[in-house]
Amino acid sequence: MHKPGDVVLGGLFEVHYTSVFPEWTFTSEPRQPSCQGFDTLGFRHAQTMAFVIDEINRNSNLLPNVTLGYSLYDNCATLVIGFSAALSLSSGREKQFQLQENCLGTPPVLGIVGDSSSTASIAISNVLGLYKMPLVSYFATCSCLSDRQSFPSFFRTIPSDAFQVRAMIQILKHFHWTWVGLLVTNDDYGLHAARSFQSDLGQSGGGCLAYLEVLPWGNDPSELGRIVHLMKTSTARIVIAFAHESHMIQLMEEVVRQNVTGLQWIASEAWTASALLQTPRLMPYLGGTLGIAIRRGEIPGLRDFLLRIRPDQHDNNDYENSMVNVFWENTFQCRFAPPPAGWMESGGALCTGDEDLENMETEFLDVSNLRPEYNVYKAVYALAYALDDMLQCVPGRGPFSGSSCATLQRLEPWQLVHYLQKVNFTTPFGDQVSFDANGDSLPIYDIMNWLWLPDGRTKVQNVGEVKESALKGEELKIDEDKIFWNFESKEPPRSVCSESCPPGTRMARKKGEPECCFDCIPCSEGKISNKTDSTECMSCPEDFWSSPQRDHCVPKKIEFLSYHEPLGICLTTTSLLGTFICVVVLGIFTYHRSTPMVRANNSELSFLLLVSLKLCFLCSLLFIGRPRLWTCQLRHAAFGISFVLCVSCILVKTMVVLAVFKASKPGGGASLKWFGAVQQRGTVLALTSIQAAICTAWLVTSSPAPNKNTQYHNDKIVYECVVGSTVGFGVLLGYIGLLAILSFLLAFLARNLPDNFNEAKFITFSMLIFCAVWVAFVPAYVNSPGKYADAVEVFAILASSFGLLVALFGPKCYIILLRPERNTKKAIMGRGITK
Repeated sequence: MHKPGDVVLGGLFEVHYTSVFPEWTFTSEPRQPSCQGFDTLGFRHAQTMAFVIDEINRNSNLLPNVTLGYSLYDNCATLVIGFSAALSLSSGREKQFQLQENCLGTPPVLGIVGDSSSTASIAISNVLGLYKMPLVSYFATCSCLSDRQSFPSFFRTIPSDAFQVRAMIQILKHFHWTWVGLLVTNDDYGLHAARSFQSDLGQSGGGCLAYLEVLPWGNDPSELGRIVHLMKTSTARIVIAFAHESHMIQLMEEVVRQNVTGLQWIASEAWTASALLQTPRLMPYLGGTLGIAIRRGEIPGLRDFLLRIRPDQHDNNDYENSMVNVFWENTFQCRFAPPPAGWMESGGALCTGDEDLENMETEFLDVSNLRPEYNVYKAVYALAYALDDMLQCVPGRGPFSGSSCATLQRLEPWQLVHYLQKVNFTTPFGDQVSFDANGDSLPIYDIMNWLWLPDGRTKVQNVGEVKESALKGEELKIDEDKIFWNFESKEPPRSVCSESCPPGTRMARKKGEPECCFDCIPCSEGKISNKTDSTECMSCPEDFWSSPQRDHCVPKKIEFLSYHEPLGICLTTTSLLGTFICVVVLGIFTYHRSTPMVRANNSELSFLLLVSLKLCFLCSLLFIGRPRLWTCQLRHAAFGISFVLCVSCILVKTMVVLAVFKASKPGGGASLKWFGAVQQRGTVLALTSIQAAICTAWLVTSSPAPNKNTQYHNDKIVYECVVGSTVGFGVLLGYIGLLAILSFLLAFLARNLPDNFNEAKFITFSMLIFCAVWVAFVPAYVNSPGKYADAVEVFAILASSFGLLVALFGPKCYIILLRPERNTKKAIMGRGITK
């Protein structure tokens, strides 16, 4: 919004509360961010400035013969937009500049009212301060802005957080509250307040901080849950929150979820008057809140001015009139012509500009609780009074070089800064306005109390004030009889600095604070204190750990793969089941040992293979139970030898299949003499002996042994078998893998032999299962801690054993038991002939 004048003042207001940034590809001209979420109260702040300038122009005693204009920008609650607006105000909006010959002239604006955010005000003041252009904020409270070296032209009509902190400390002293918690937001507003609070509380000797927590940006349930749990368990009954409304809404959701009652809240000015927090759902927790509020003021004539607002439909310059039009559309839920596509089809209405604003129920017209608007009022008047003083300067008696004065034709912002520093006036509401050497106005706050009425309604009532005057300094006035306390006693709560530290905690004195104040810090894990007010926590012995209460030591839990836990029971049952199946299959083969199906391809190897599979199933039991020296030594040796025996039998059977097929061809009979029964037994024995030698060398040089491991869990002792030599374990597994791969390759080559040699297909499939299981075993074993490493190895043993058992003996048992007509020499040979 803009209005011309002899002197123009700028304004930065939060008319929208969010913005959306387009994607910048830098392949075309970048588009500007779009503002979203109309903020009705922010628009009222802007209209308040327009009203005050209109009121000043009608006042013949202030700035006579001078017309003030304004140029108001929307910062969209975004730093980059507010910063760009400030630069536009300070340098002008014209696309071309017609400079005078001497490059002199009045700048586009002489001073700016804003910004509402401390962070934005810091950024803007850093730049405007270089040109000494005054920036008078109505809502930026960060105490850092009082640094005159960094922000030489910054002023504000809202008290600094430093005074707000001192005001809260005065309230704490008044009620003798010496043990409090502090919550702050993770920005300039909260972090500077935290530093001031810690410093001033220690210097005043008024108490101690029980905790200081930084509220997270965005929705972080785990962090909020931790903070609220800390509040719930702390002995401090007083909670001070320097936070924005959005942070408090998220925090209170977690407070309600954990049902944290019995706290006395003290609110900073940012959320004292928040209507969104004054709901029946939250009042059981926030009722009785004491808050520091911006001074309420009365601005006569503001409501009538707001009612006269009308959109200009004939002005096509959206830049000039967009604020009013957006407000109008937002208030009456209509759109000006031309409406967006589909608006009329969806039942939307067109704005006429003649809608009745007075009969609308909107907070825009509620002028009963003007707080930020009152600060805007004082900021504009401060600039006006400073300008008036500057223009009343008597030539030859001026404050500038050569006793010169400023002139209306050649006003400079730095000249206005000089007069702003000296401004002193009283508002019609009776409040004195002046600035100290740091640009801070005389501070004054209202003290508010959240009253929860019996009918469920909420009322925020004024119960006092705290202010600072040049004569009396800081003074607190509070009417205790009016305060509503949200406790059964209806009395102020008691929140002492320190209670006795119970067993399980130790005293930790706070550095830089009174000695009477100390925290009760829970003993860390593994340490205890068994008496009241312990100064140190004692470490538990090696095989002991602290109890959950940290008041005595208890034996550490022992963990291993036990026969009594569900996992151990399942693995044991599976192992015994596999053993039982092997015995059953062995019985079937023994009973039908004279049949062609059993006798084919060396029945002796089949029986030896069944025995080795039974050993594989049984060796898995050595991995279950509390590890001992003999089980640690035997488990891997038994596992390695059993599996080599098993795979050796399969390898020999595969070689026999190939030899028999080769002998069936003309001139190939000589090959069978190398694969007789003696040679087969000798080969299996030789291959198994190599594994036995590997195991013997491993056990002799670096034997596996039981070990008590406390690295996985501090409060547990994990009993496990360390392999002793990783090389030995690797060679053992590698040898099994070598034989398995060799068997797989030979069986794969023989898979397409005629049907009377079809066992090679089943061997191929069984070794494929075997290799897949053990390839998957290695990464799973390496990444499994403690007992789960044993469980992974047992599972691999059982899975591969079942794979071999089912693949090799399943088809034979099927023919023997269910298809006996195929268990004849003629049938077996006939299959091959038919094909």
